[in-house]
Amino acid sequence: MNLIKTYIQNFLNRSGGYIFTATITARIFSFLTSWIALQLIPNKELGLVLFSWNIITFLIPFIGFGLHQSYIRYGALTNNNKDKEFLLNYVLKKGVIASGVLSIIIASIGFLFPFKLFKTGHYLSIFSLIFIPLFLFEVIKIKARLEHRNKVVAYSEIIYNSLLIVTVSLFCYFFQENGYITALITTPIITVFVFRKEINIQSKTKLEKPSFINKEFWKYGFFGGLANVATMLLFAIDILLVGYLLEEPESITAYRYISLIPFSILFLPRVFITTDFVSFTEKITQKKYIYNYIKSYMLLFSVISIVFVIFFDLFDEITLTFFDASFTQYRESFFILNIGVCGILIFRGLFGNLLSSIGKIKANYYITLTALCINIISNYYLIPKLGIKGAAITSALLMWFTGITSFLTFVYYYKRNNFTV
Repeated sequence: MNLIKTYIQNFLNRSGGYIFTATITARIFSFLTSWIALQLIPNKELGLVLFSWNIITFLIPFIGFGLHQSYIRYGALTNNNKDKEFLLNYVLKKGVIASGVLSIIIASIGFLFPFKLFKTGHYLSIFSLIFIPLFLFEVIKIKARLEHRNKVVAYSEIIYNSLLIVTVSLFCYFFQENGYITALITTPIITVFVFRKEINIQSKTKLEKPSFINKEFWKYGFFGGLANVATMLLFAIDILLVGYLLEEPESITAYRYISLIPFSILFLPRVFITTDFVSFTEKITQKKYIYNYIKSYMLLFSVISIVFVIFFDLFDEITLTFFDASFTQYRESFFILNIGVCGILIFRGLFGNLLSSIGKIKANYYITLTALCINIISNYYLIPKLGIKGAAITSALLMWFTGITSFLTFVYYYKRNNFTV
């Protein structure tokens, strides 16, 4: 227990409580924003906007061609202030250009590609304007994390989501679906303007380009984007295949809601990693520190996992009835998913990021891609036979598979010092 107590205290000392509060606030505000949009925009028009936005969501990891992901890893590894300054300027200039190129590509596709759903291409072209402000917003948060100012990260998230509620409410009331699009685009722009001093850096002396800014630097960010997209697909593919293979809209709704609580708990490891990633990357070569961090993290999340599973096993009927009384027939699938997320809580959340920290982000991509292929094959076999339960079994097994594989891969590279710093 002392190990857990010390770990949590260190987390709080790094302003982890602020990150936790900001994350909870962001989730609540995100729900309210979606609810407000639903009240003010007709379902058909909102559906078209959301369809286009979902496409954009899968492209967001590639903003700046992933340079913001390279920025946090390499920025944490260098102790030279001049190198940090050059890195920030380099990432800003190249990342804005790369985001602009991505915007042009997506806008062109939106205008030229004949989408079946009316206005999808039009909305897609407009949404492409969001790439540059979102990239700048990410860089602002990463700069604050690199300087161990997690409070700034928390404040920026709260301000962003607060602005989103205000802009969505105002613009949707007056302009409906067009207002919703405007709100989604203008909110990051306003937030970047508020925090503009964070990235307003002009060096008076000419800085030399650090040796680590090379081909590998760019590849790291690119594969980081691929890994994130593959992970998003891994979580989304179940609902798509349930709908495709069962052809029952009720089954899609049921699976969406019985997986809501298991997947919602995954915000917890993200909070800890957001707070600690820079700290353990800075000390990645100090094996005693890293092993103690791993031990503390796994002990804490093992306890959380046990409590989580037991609690929702005891109160599964009440929980599922809260959504819909008919969902109680899926109690077994609900339990299976709860067991599954423990694989991410204990293993994947930590070791996926440790692999990124030692420069093996490609491994994350290949692990997730393998899981995605297994997911599709397994679901094609299990869903027709077992229905929603088949999808739950596949998800649960793959969450443990990706977690344990990430753990074994990290141990393999780390013990052999086979990583780059």
